[in-house]
Amino acid sequence: MNENIKRAISGIIYITVMWIGTSYSATTFSLLFAILGILSIYEMWKLRQGKKKLFAFLYISIPFLLIPLLIIRETNYLNNMFDPSLVLLILILTWTFDTFAYLFGIKFGKHKIMPSISPKKSWEGFAGGFLFTIFIAYITSGYLFSINIKFALIVSLILPFTATLGDFIVSYYKRQAGVKDSGNLIPGHGGILDRMDAFMITIPIIYTLKNLL
Repeated sequence: MNENIKRAISGIIYITVMWIGTSYSATTFSLLFAILGILSIYEMWKLRQGKKKLFAFLYISIPFLLIPLLIIRETNYLNNMFDPSLVLLILILTWTFDTFAYLFGIKFGKHKIMPSISPKKSWEGFAGGFLFTIFIAYITSGYLFSINIKFALIVSLILPFTATLGDFIVSYYKRQAGVKDSGNLIPGHGGILDRMDAFMITIPIIYTLKNLL
C-alpha cells in the first residue's frame, strides 16, 4: 500500500478512536487516557533501556495525571454531566498544527529549526501550522460550549510552541535510542508516543493557564 494512503487511513482511525473515547463518556475518557498513558510509558521504557529513566518517566506521567484535572470543574459525576471541551480543543488544535506544519513544511520548508534532532521540521512549516491553529481555534470555540473564545485563542498562540518542544524532546530520546519511531502500533505514524509527544508540554502549560485565568 502506498505509504501516504496507509498513513491517511491509520490517521483517520486514530483520530476517530481519540474523538469517540474522549467525548463519549467519563468512563471512555478515563479508559482511553489510561491506556494511552500506559502505552506511552512502555514505549519510553523501551527507548531508555540501559539509560536513566526517572526524568523520562516523569515527563510522560505528569501530563497523563493532569489530563483528568483539565475537565474536573466542568464535570459533575453525580448529575451525569461530562464536558471534555478543553481536551477536545487541545486535540483539535494539535492535529491542526501537526497537519499544516507537515504540509507547509513539505511544500515550502527550507530553513530547519533543529535539524540535528528533527531534520524535517522547518520554520516555514511552523509558520503555516501556527496560522491555521489560530484560525481553527477561532472557528471551533463556538462549538465547544464551555470554551471562552479569548481562552481558545490564547491556547492557539501557545500550543504550536509547546507541541513543537514536546516533539523535539521525544525526538531527542529516539535519537539517543537510535530509532526513527517509538513503536509501530500505528502504521505510517509509529507508536503511541509518536502521536502523543506534542501533548507532553502542552498539557501542563494549559493546566497552569486554566487555573491562573
